[in-house]
Amino acid sequence: MTGQKPEGDRKHPVDETLPPLKMFTSGLQHVAAMYAGVVAPPMIVGPACGLSATETAFLMGASLFTAGIATLLQTLGFWKVGARLPFVNGVSFAGVTPMVAIGKAQSPGHALPVIFGAVIVAGVLGFLLAPYFSKLVRFFPPVVTGTVITLIGVSLLPVAFNWSQGGNPQAPDFGSVTNIGMAALTFVIVLVLRRVLRGFLQQIAILLGLVAGTLIAIPVGITHFAALGKASLIGFPTPFHFGAPQFDIAAIVSMCIVMLVCMTESTADMLALGKIVGRPADERTIEGGLRADTLGTALSPLFNGFANSAFAQNIGLVAMTKVRSRYVVATGGLILIVLGLCPVAASVISLVPLPVLGGAGIVLFGSVAASGIQTLASAAMEKDDNALIVAAAVGIGLIPIAAPDFYHALPKNLLVVLDSGISTGCLVAIVLNLAFNHFRNRDPETAPDTGAPGDPEAAQPPRLATDGGAGEPAAAPAH
Repeated sequence: MTGQKPEGDRKHPVDETLPPLKMFTSGLQHVAAMYAGVVAPPMIVGPACGLSATETAFLMGASLFTAGIATLLQTLGFWKVGARLPFVNGVSFAGVTPMVAIGKAQSPGHALPVIFGAVIVAGVLGFLLAPYFSKLVRFFPPVVTGTVITLIGVSLLPVAFNWSQGGNPQAPDFGSVTNIGMAALTFVIVLVLRRVLRGFLQQIAILLGLVAGTLIAIPVGITHFAALGKASLIGFPTPFHFGAPQFDIAAIVSMCIVMLVCMTESTADMLALGKIVGRPADERTIEGGLRADTLGTALSPLFNGFANSAFAQNIGLVAMTKVRSRYVVATGGLILIVLGLCPVAASVISLVPLPVLGGAGIVLFGSVAASGIQTLASAAMEKDDNALIVAAAVGIGLIPIAAPDFYHALPKNLLVVLDSGISTGCLVAIVLNLAFNHFRNRDPETAPDTGAPGDPEAAQPPRLATDGGAGEPAAAPAH
């Protein structure tokens, strides 16, 4: 054993740094995986608020810039802010529908200031609620976390399928043989690279697959360079470029609901990521992560950005590559800031055709679902109650995916929650776990004797079944 560091002196893989080249390429891979998700919301909200193509492009750059800031807050952190996990943050899709509604309800020129005012208030409220919201971690035993992680992956797969078809249902080539063929080819390339490569090259197989797919797509005709020629070299997101924030009660209420949805999803994402990287997300970790989410959200409007939350697609990348360093993701955050300040650089990333991104996305998002299934394997699924919890939660969570118009007749304010399969499935799993595993008298000899993952008090009264999992002693929370 001579020459080896004692076990207690070794850094956790989450806290390790990599050589500069590996750090940059692995960080770039994270950016490539989430780029389309960051720029899509401003592409939708901008036109809804009456912005021109140039102004919408400015909004996209601002979203990249603020996503980078939020990611640095999350990965590096300060004081009690930041989960300090390899956690990517970006513009939340949960806010798109209410922001579009706000944009249509306001007169031209006033929509974005009203949206930004509502986002600031929602971010501040979320920051104040973070210490209390984080206590929900005790209600996330394996039967709940496994269900939610599975739903995260399954909910993201339709995004990859849409990208694979071309991304725009109104486009004449949507779902064409060319688009689906390129997605399939990229899918195969990524799998082959993962199988034949070793070491670091295997870890960046997604990035290599995206590069290969983009190069092949050039002669095919679906790689477009027009945006590259129009982009300027420097483009700082001027603070309050669209005007000082305005505070409208209805808009504030709408965005506060969005913030609660984002916090629910981020809690689930942190639990999923903690499981994947081998550092379980305890109450303190989730509190710091939610503070980073909400502080990033409150600061974003200063630079013309929107509400930020976790990007689940990057969890799949961590699961697949096994690169667990938070400094890799922090490097990705720095790259996002550079992209926000340099439109030309952002345009280079945007050269990756959506079908190519979709092919890689199927592997990424499927990896998240696979991680959820692995978690469920430790959740005592032989118990009928746990199997019923999973069945009901997954069934409800799949409604927005399998039947997108299912809730169309309900009040629009409810759709902020109901249209998110992750949120609805998570809530159903928590409620049913409480009903079946907490608030029911059990035989003291058979009731689980451990708390939920991350609960500092493992021992519980025999009459209160709190685990809902395998009934084995919970791992001590990592700090």
